[in-house]
Amino acid sequence: MPPPRPNYEFQEWWNRERDRLLSPEAPSSSSPAASAGGDGDGDGGDGGGADTPTAAASKWRGRSAGQISGLLLLRLRRPAAAAAGLPFRLLSLVATAARRVSSAPRSPEPSPRLYRLIRAFLALAVALLLLDLAAYARGWHFEAPSYASAHALEVLYANWLFVRANYLAPPLQAVANVCIVLFLVQSVDRLVLMLLCIYIRARGIRPVAAVQYSEGNGDVEGGGEMGGETGSDKEYPMVLLQIPMCNEREVYQQSIAAVCIQDWPRDRMLVQVLDDSDDMDVQLLIKAEVLKWQQKGVNIVYRHRLIRTGYKAGNLKSAMSCEYVKDYEFVAIFDADFQPAPDFLKRTIPHFKGNDDLALVQTRWGFVNKDENLLTRLQNINLSFHFEVEQQVNGIFINFFGFNGTAGVWRIKALEESGGWLERTTVEDMDIAVRAHLCGWKFIFLNDVKCLCELPESYEAYKKQQYRWHSGPMQLFRLCFLDILQSKVNIFKKANLIFLFFLLRKLILPFYSFTLFCIILPLTMFLPEAELPAWVICYVPGIMSVVNILPSPKSFPFIVPYLLFENTMSVTKFNAMVSGLFKFGSSYEWIVTKKLGRSSEADLLSFSGNDSAPQVESKGLLHKASSESGLADLNRLEMHKKSKKIKKNRLYRKELAFAFILLTASARSLLSAQGIHFYFLLFQGITFLIVGLDLIGEQVS
Repeated sequence: MPPPRPNYEFQEWWNRERDRLLSPEAPSSSSPAASAGGDGDGDGGDGGGADTPTAAASKWRGRSAGQISGLLLLRLRRPAAAAAGLPFRLLSLVATAARRVSSAPRSPEPSPRLYRLIRAFLALAVALLLLDLAAYARGWHFEAPSYASAHALEVLYANWLFVRANYLAPPLQAVANVCIVLFLVQSVDRLVLMLLCIYIRARGIRPVAAVQYSEGNGDVEGGGEMGGETGSDKEYPMVLLQIPMCNEREVYQQSIAAVCIQDWPRDRMLVQVLDDSDDMDVQLLIKAEVLKWQQKGVNIVYRHRLIRTGYKAGNLKSAMSCEYVKDYEFVAIFDADFQPAPDFLKRTIPHFKGNDDLALVQTRWGFVNKDENLLTRLQNINLSFHFEVEQQVNGIFINFFGFNGTAGVWRIKALEESGGWLERTTVEDMDIAVRAHLCGWKFIFLNDVKCLCELPESYEAYKKQQYRWHSGPMQLFRLCFLDILQSKVNIFKKANLIFLFFLLRKLILPFYSFTLFCIILPLTMFLPEAELPAWVICYVPGIMSVVNILPSPKSFPFIVPYLLFENTMSVTKFNAMVSGLFKFGSSYEWIVTKKLGRSSEADLLSFSGNDSAPQVESKGLLHKASSESGLADLNRLEMHKKSKKIKKNRLYRKELAFAFILLTASARSLLSAQGIHFYFLLFQGITFLIVGLDLIGEQVS
């Protein structure tokens, strides 16, 4: 019997496939060489039919099992390499966590009471897990232990079963049922808001201004002053633009520049830079920036308070006390990291024309760094729902919503009649909005006008921001509850303020989220006589996560991290809510949210207008700085960033303690064979662990 002929067709095909997989620049199988290889010897029976199933099947004929195995291994090379790298990536993550634990600064938490309670809860959970493991090892889950036994552990476990079934499980089940009802009520509220938002979008409902300003009348081009007030300029109302800031070294240039280039007659607007900085270098830089714009013909003034009382509210109150404010009809407020578009005033001020009872026009926020990391992506989901759903629906149907503190225009008369800025809470924006609403003023929200800003990129900054945002409303609710009851507004507005605005959306939401998923759910694992249905753990939260993510559909891949992270943040929100409600000391602490100035370098040249910057000879520091290009200030900023002490990520003890509680409860759930509860507790515990180790958001060091 003659030996089989060599299979040259397979050898050519093998070489071609190897080159294609190993080199991305190698010719594909559709190249002429590949076609020639497919048209070789006719032993396969189908020569040249490489594109048909019959031809593809014929390629495998006459090939040994070793050749086919080698081919399959070659094709699985990349997936196998990725799978082989998973253990190394996991070890790298563990090593990073270990370094974080050993090197992270351990500063005291602002609320040690809650941490001590959580730590006691963790110790109890571990003890109960050990007791249950010992009972299962002895088989007591098949047959109840006897009280008459001489074994001390058996008697202890028998008494524990009696106590938990008759005294502990019933009240726990009652509290769980209350939280489930609150959960469902809050879910219905969100569903109604979403349905109303869909109705608004389907019908194309949006606020329409009575007048429109033509483009270019503001004469913002160039650096010269306007030649005087023309007839058309008289149609533009006098507008005051305020920029409150405090040690905003990273973003002061972009915020001042964005406000100064507004397309509005320069003699019809005044920019107030309200600087509360206690850093002398920052003060000098901001003064230099203000003087630079003054020399370009912009009406801009610099104000600095020697005593920073009342934080932002005190700053705004001081600015409104100036004598010249009486000449202005409206005031626009922008925080230091906000960059309004040049047509911002032309798209907001016209809505006041013909609406004498309109107090506020609020615009939507846009985020320059929403894709920076996982933390900013999750924040974008929350804020997109807040603006597009909550603010828009409340603005359309009841003409009231909470002022967001920035990117809005107020009628000065409404501010004065409502009592002005007060320093009694850390949410001065919500405070003035509630008082104006009680005085009968109306609000408008413009969803199609965006003002760019920056999201916190580190968990530390985000946590401090959320603490202030959730403690302040409870401070305000405690202070204005009687005012709401005694006000002259109708009963519907009173009910909306008390039950929806404050109780349901500011108090009940963090309460049930923390209590239900961080306290009751783990306890039901150790007290199995009380239980939470699977639909409470899985289906309803899943549906609500989908609802919350609809305004930002590009974020759908992050729906599971969003659900888990929101439960993790409930610890901070619940702590803040309780602190604000019961006047704990830390609830009145105001910490400025840290900004990184992500867009300042990119927008610096377009904002600064270097070509038209006047040259002024002076020995003073400010005049010298104003004659330089904006790049000089940027260089100083970069030198300051490099010279700062290296900052390290922190450890968050409360989150770490809850991580171990949930992981302990997940281990206990295995003994009860509760599948969905185990997976939820496991992944929620891992999320708490990641957040507690500060592995989410900006990685500092």
